[in-house]
Amino acid sequence: MAEAGETVSAPFEGPEKLLEIWFASSAAAVPDASSPEDGRTGLRKVPSAIWEEMLAIVKCQVLSVVSGAEIDAYLLSESSLFVSPHRIILKTCGTTLNLLGLPRILDIAANRANMPSVYQCFYSRKSFMFPERQLGPHRDWQQEVQFLDNLFRNGAAYNVGKVNGDHWLLYMTTPCEDAGALRTSLPSLVSPPLIENVFPDYTIEILMSDLSPLAREPFSSTFSSSETPSSHALSLSRSIGITDIFPPHLTTLDAYSFSPCGYSSNALIKWGEDPFFSSSLDTTKEASAVGEGYYTIHVTPEEGWSYASFECNVPLPPTRTSSTSNAHVIPDLQTLVHRVVSIFQPGRLSLTLFISSEDNESDESGKSPMEAAQRAFRAALCAPVMEEIRSQANGTNGESFSGSRSSSAVKVGRRYRRTDKINYEFGAYDLAFASFELYDHK
Repeated sequence: MAEAGETVSAPFEGPEKLLEIWFASSAAAVPDASSPEDGRTGLRKVPSAIWEEMLAIVKCQVLSVVSGAEIDAYLLSESSLFVSPHRIILKTCGTTLNLLGLPRILDIAANRANMPSVYQCFYSRKSFMFPERQLGPHRDWQQEVQFLDNLFRNGAAYNVGKVNGDHWLLYMTTPCEDAGALRTSLPSLVSPPLIENVFPDYTIEILMSDLSPLAREPFSSTFSSSETPSSHALSLSRSIGITDIFPPHLTTLDAYSFSPCGYSSNALIKWGEDPFFSSSLDTTKEASAVGEGYYTIHVTPEEGWSYASFECNVPLPPTRTSSTSNAHVIPDLQTLVHRVVSIFQPGRLSLTLFISSEDNESDESGKSPMEAAQRAFRAALCAPVMEEIRSQANGTNGESFSGSRSSSAVKVGRRYRRTDKINYEFGAYDLAFASFELYDHK
C-alpha cells in the first residue's frame, strides 16, 4: 500500500512480518492486574507516545487507534499494532524493520510495565515476493533467526511448506517462567502464576495472492472531495462485505484507504457476547478470557503483486451445528474462510491456524483439532466459492456485498484445489498449514 498522496513507482511487499511477544501467561497474570488505572493494566498503561517512538525505529507511523475492554488496536501506515495487558502484536509490511523494534519493546515492558521477562515470543512471515528489497535482518531468514537467537536462548525456527513455492516461516520460543530465557541483561522478576484460560490461544491467518481484477478494483478507487481516508474505507468495507465477516453489532471497525491504492483495517470483536461462547464460560473460575478479540485486513491491489491478508484471534469452532449465515452469529472457521476468500478472490492462498494445545480434544469422529481445521479449509474452498460478475452499466462500487444486487449480476464459481497440507505439534501449540490454488473459473 502507499502513503496518502504517494505515487507507487516500485513493487510493494504485501506479505507481513508478524511479531508477537507475551510478557505474562494471561492478562490476569500481569504484576498490576489487581490495581488497574482507568481500566488499564500492564502494557496498556504505556502512553501511546512511547509506542510511537518504538514504531519510528520500525519505520512506520500510527494512523488511528481504537480501544476496547482488553485491547488497543493501532492502525499503522504499514499494517497494525495490538497492545493487550500481557502481550504485544506488531505486524508490518513493505520494507519495515519489524525486528529492530523488538529490543525497544523489551525495554518498554521492563521499565514501563514492570515486566522484564518474556513468557514466550513468536515471529512469522510468508515467503517474500521481493526479498531483494528487504533491509536489515529481514534480507534473509537465517539473519532473522540469528537476530532472535541473540535475544532468546530457547528459540526454534521452522520452514513450513514447499521451499520452492509458497511457504511460511516461524520462529518461536517455548513458554518459560524463567527470566533467564532472555539473553539480555534485564533485571530478574519472579514470574506470575499461570491463570487458567477458558478458551485456547488461537490465531488464523489467510494470506492471499493474485487477487482477481474484480476484487482489486475497489481498492484503487479515488476519493470524493467530501471523503477522508477513513470515511472512504468504512464505506468501502460496507460495500464489499468486510463489515459482514463478523456480526456488526459485536464489531468496532477502524479502516483506512490509501492513495493511490491500498486498504487497511483493524476490528475489535466482542465474541464473548455471542451465546455460543458465553454459554461455555465458567463464571466460578478466574479466567483471563472475557471475550474480546481482533481481526486485521491489509490489501495491496496492484496488478503483478496483488496481495491481501486476514488475521483473527477469535477462537472459532471448525463448524457449528446451528446456522452461521445469520448476521448476528459469530461464524465458524469454515464460514469465515469462505466469506474472506469470496471477497478477495485470490488465485493462490495459504492458511495457517495456530492453537495452544493444552486440553485440546478430538471431536466426536476422533479427529484432532488440526484435522478438523483442515477439513474446514477444504470444505470452504474445494466447493465452488461463489462470486458475482456485474455488467459495466451497473458499476462495481457502492453496492452491498450481502444485500440485493443488480438483476444483471451473474454468479460464477471459483473452486480451489489443495496443493499442500501440513500439521505440526510444537508441544504447547499445534499448527495447521494448507495452501490452495484456483483451478477452474466457470
